Amino acid sequence: MVAAHMSLADLRKDYCLAGLAEKDLSRDPFRQFEKWFQEAEAAKTIEPNAMTLCTATREGRPSARTVLLKGVDGRGFVFFTNYSSRKGRELELSPYVSLVFPWLALERQVIVEGTATKVSREESEAYFHSRPLPSQLSAWASPQSSIVSGRRALDEAMKEVERKYAGQVVPVPPHWGGYRVNPETVEFWQGRRSRLHDRLRYRRESDGGWVIERLAP
Repeated sequence: MVAAHMSLADLRKDYCLAGLAEKDLSRDPFRQFEKWFQEAEAAKTIEPNAMTLCTATREGRPSARTVLLKGVDGRGFVFFTNYSSRKGRELELSPYVSLVFPWLALERQVIVEGTATKVSREESEAYFHSRPLPSQLSAWASPQSSIVSGRRALDEAMKEVERKYAGQVVPVPPHWGGYRVNPETVEFWQGRRSRLHDRLRYRRESDGGWVIERLAP
């Protein structure tokens, strides 16, 4: 609970770093994303590839968590996970997702809405074998999103897979791989004074092109 002497209203900040005009945008949302991502890196934002991933059950019950972006190109935004995890199970039921990149130090966020599909097995294998060995092993040791008896159970499972694959190439678990989010909209949000923020959204049209729209804050 927030301490009685603290007021959340006192945390209010007016945003004044920059504005965002239509003329400043690339015609392609992926190029615009790359530009902002590079600026987030240059500003030494902590894990600029961290993004909130929102999924939902078939009944519409949402869930959210932070995952890491591991690739982006004209086809979409890529992340990797355990297919048996909660997000994996929900994506089997409904492929519709939202991503949020919160670059708070720059008073910016990017919001992506679209559909997620599994990447090819070859793509998952290539990324899996680029990971540090402990991360490869933990993909086998952790039954992600399942209830476990305690930390000791996880540590013992990790020791077991370390023994099992000692001196070997660790295979990719059948329950592990990537998803690519193909966007239908990509919104670039820039904080402005008096909460009159700039919100410019790319929306994909039926011919595959993009239209840029300004949204009221």
